[in-house]
Amino acid sequence: MTDTTESPTALDLPSVDPLPPRTRKYFEICEEKLGLVPNVLRAYAFDPEKLDAFSAMYNELMLGDSGLTKLEREMIAVVVSAINRCHYCVVAHGASVRQLSDDSEFADTLAINYRLCRLNPRQRAMLDFAALLTESSFLVEETDRQRLREAGFSDRDIWDIGAVAAFFNMTNRLASATAMEPNREYYGLAR
Repeated sequence: MTDTTESPTALDLPSVDPLPPRTRKYFEICEEKLGLVPNVLRAYAFDPEKLDAFSAMYNELMLGDSGLTKLEREMIAVVVSAINRCHYCVVAHGASVRQLSDDSEFADTLAINYRLCRLNPRQRAMLDFAALLTESSFLVEETDRQRLREAGFSDRDIWDIGAVAAFFNMTNRLASATAMEPNREYYGLAR
């Protein structure tokens, strides 16, 4: 199992040794499925309740039932993180976009400027909305939601786009506040 003693952030957070059984089990599942324990989870390990809350929200938003595909949700994560210049999330979720799209050029371009990507109208509307929420959420109007409906999104889908964008705006800020480092493995995935 990945070493959890070295901090993945610039903060001197208390180490938990040994990890509680449920946290240890969760990390073993990550290691088995992903080949690593994401540093964001390692960072939260000092407080199992916060780790559980973060993981529950992440898993529901990114893996739960939705009219958005897994790739679409990861695209939102990358675009929001790129706008916020969140090193951790651009690298980690950029790797997911590479894996899910099987297109490194697309993933790398998305991480730099999504407007340069070849996007279908649905994807363009979704990412424009996520960008607007990130850059100037107070400017969102009914016409912006209507544009999403016209692109084929249901109101539930619009909720999910907003929820994913909002979640990553929060996690980007925490990653920046703590100087969270991406796992080295992410850089080479799906290349």
